[in-house]
Amino acid sequence: MKIKWFGHSCFLITAGNGVRVLTDPFDETVGYKVPKVAADIVSTSHEHFDHSYTQAVQGDFFHVNKVGAFSHKGIEMVGVATFHDEENGAQRGKNTIYKFIVDRMHICHCGDLGHVLTSEQIKDIGHVDILLLPVGGSYNGPTIGPDQAVEVARLLNPSVIIPMHFNTDVIKFPLAGVESFFKKMGGGQYIGKQEVEFDKKSLLGLSASVMAFEYA
Repeated sequence: MKIKWFGHSCFLITAGNGVRVLTDPFDETVGYKVPKVAADIVSTSHEHFDHSYTQAVQGDFFHVNKVGAFSHKGIEMVGVATFHDEENGAQRGKNTIYKFIVDRMHICHCGDLGHVLTSEQIKDIGHVDILLLPVGGSYNGPTIGPDQAVEVARLLNPSVIIPMHFNTDVIKFPLAGVESFFKKMGGGQYIGKQEVEFDKKSLLGLSASVMAFEYA
């Protein structure tokens, strides 16, 4: 399985058999190059413009934007209801966390999570191997920053954490940089790659290993 980061909260997850999952595509106002790629499955955690620009996706795809359990082309997925803020959605609305099972690995994409997870939400998400986690805080409203991101990471206890939704040279929102999350996690590294290949064996022995990807 390969994971490729296009910037912000947008990743392309490609299974060993070629099935492609695209998460939270964004439009041109975000600052990154808009990922105009083909996908078999597209997930959108909420309807804000920087997480739901499905117009950029090429070809026919299965759109996942609801809570519940789904399956498409051999990819099992579950959507867990959360919020974009700490006030049960009163400020920024709802957010859906999606977990995908790809090549026997459990990949959890947190979208614009705005609060620390409850015990029930943790139970609904279940086991996590790779966690795609917002760490940069908020612009024009609450999204978890470094402190809460560390707490969420420890609650879900993944093998690998891939930070997302943080400040870079091109993004047009005032977010914290990933270095703050590194410091609070007690470590982390820029891996200098946009895409990384994982298999179940490569995750053995890893515990909350933080890998910051490069964007296109």
